[in-house]
Amino acid sequence: MILLILFSFLAGVVTILSPCILPILPIVLSSGIGGVRVGMARPVGVVTGFVLSFTFFTLFLSSIVRLAGIPAESLRLFSVAIIITFGISLLVPQFQTLIERLFSKVAGFIPNGQNRSGFGGGLVIGFSIGLLWTPCVGPILASVISLAITGSVTFDSLLITLAYSLGTSIPMFLIMLGGQKALHRVPGLLANLANIQKMFGVIMILTGLGIFFGVDRRFQTFVLNTFPQYGVGLTKLEDNQLIRDLLTQESGQMTENSKIGKPMFDLVEPKGIRAPELIPGGVWFNSEPLTLEQLKGKVVIIDFWTYSCINCQRTFPYLKAWHEKYKDKGLVIIGVHSPEFEFEKDEKNLAEAIKDFGIIHPVVQDNDFATWRAYANRYWPAKYFIDKEGYIRYSHFGEGEYDKSELVIQELLKEAGAENVSTEINNPTYQINSRTPEIYLGYERIDNFASPEEIKENSVSKYSAPDSLGSNEIAFNGNWNVTREFANPQKGAELLLNFDSREVFLVMRPKSGQAKVKVFIDDKRQSFGEDNKDGIVTVDSDRLYKLIKLTRPGRHLLRLEFEDGNTEVYAFTFG
Repeated sequence: MILLILFSFLAGVVTILSPCILPILPIVLSSGIGGVRVGMARPVGVVTGFVLSFTFFTLFLSSIVRLAGIPAESLRLFSVAIIITFGISLLVPQFQTLIERLFSKVAGFIPNGQNRSGFGGGLVIGFSIGLLWTPCVGPILASVISLAITGSVTFDSLLITLAYSLGTSIPMFLIMLGGQKALHRVPGLLANLANIQKMFGVIMILTGLGIFFGVDRRFQTFVLNTFPQYGVGLTKLEDNQLIRDLLTQESGQMTENSKIGKPMFDLVEPKGIRAPELIPGGVWFNSEPLTLEQLKGKVVIIDFWTYSCINCQRTFPYLKAWHEKYKDKGLVIIGVHSPEFEFEKDEKNLAEAIKDFGIIHPVVQDNDFATWRAYANRYWPAKYFIDKEGYIRYSHFGEGEYDKSELVIQELLKEAGAENVSTEINNPTYQINSRTPEIYLGYERIDNFASPEEIKENSVSKYSAPDSLGSNEIAFNGNWNVTREFANPQKGAELLLNFDSREVFLVMRPKSGQAKVKVFIDDKRQSFGEDNKDGIVTVDSDRLYKLIKLTRPGRHLLRLEFEDGNTEVYAFTFG
């Protein structure tokens, strides 16, 4: 437990470098600028308010929303109003005096020798920041949030969240303190303090308006799209086996690695939780932007997916059938595309995938995982069934349980007043025949790697294959460049895999033009149709390729030969 608290504190400290904190930095910096009288009181108030607010709302917001029926978005808008109000106070001196008198009462417990109004105002600003900020969470805080959204808050989770917020508050405090010292040490700045105050007032107002209209999240998306590696390594500090084991002990849930990401199992979520609103900012397909608020009275399915995921693809026929069957009865299906790989963030790639798969229900891009985090989701695919009042009544992660899911749809539609929905339920089943879990090929998530050489990150290096491979092991042979997300074989390189499955799929993309990959199973080239023609796969776009489809499952050796250095390989999945 002590280790989790320590790592959570350190993760909070480094969060200041993440793209998720960028939208609130103007508020943090502006908060320390309140005139000569503010001193240390305002920054102390800001960090105190932030720590209390972030800790409280992270742990209890779901429960508050559920019990009181107050939409989470209303609390967010209230915080935006406070930020804009303080921005106006920096612009208008008379209004600032009024605000300081008002909030001096908040800090009445501060000794007379300190500035009460500065602390009180800072406390309220910090409280608002704690509610507005959606951090780029790592495994520790994600685990806490997952428990909180189901109402399972423990004393340990309270300590972990408090440690994280304390860690985050330290660089915040230093930023505000640095801004104040710069004002006092540079004569030209101090002489123009009134104008500087007004400038920061404008910044604060614009930031508040930007948050209100969702510009902050679009800005995050722009930053991540422009600088895809920005902030990537920040969660590595806490993403290690020791922390994963400790989190498993804390949650009391033994979860196999094969069940993380794209599960092949059934899991039911506790019922009766108010569904978080869809976070604006992403591009919409097949529809104008929608909100759950405007869909009140209808039954909604939120489907988290990513287009290169075979498990997601196998759910499409059921989603399309339900859409056609119940759309006129009041069912709305919304696909939230939360991309696993960088190339899936591309709007054009997603548009082509939607067209190729024949998806006609609304889909929204969730490139920054904002809606994913709002739902504390962990899986592709994941479906949340929302009733007419906006409550999550049933959830399903992974494939399967299609008859049960359709029965839930019918029951919720009846509650919403729909008639003639008790039709026969007879969904076809798909049997998964695999004992090999998903296998990633980038160094960040690669596992069961059997080549004797240590992986050299982001540089071309020579690898060799062992004489034999164990169950579900992979090996490289020849020259490879292994990056965080994918591996790039050079001309003549080979990839070997010992698998037990009926079908094998591989996510690939060409660096340019086309690439050719030869497919051998048990040292024989065979044609399996679709993407594999006469033992050769032509890689011409960014997607999942179907390499092998056997008549029955079994253990085999797969070998891929790459004719050039033009292929990027991402992950194997099986079926």
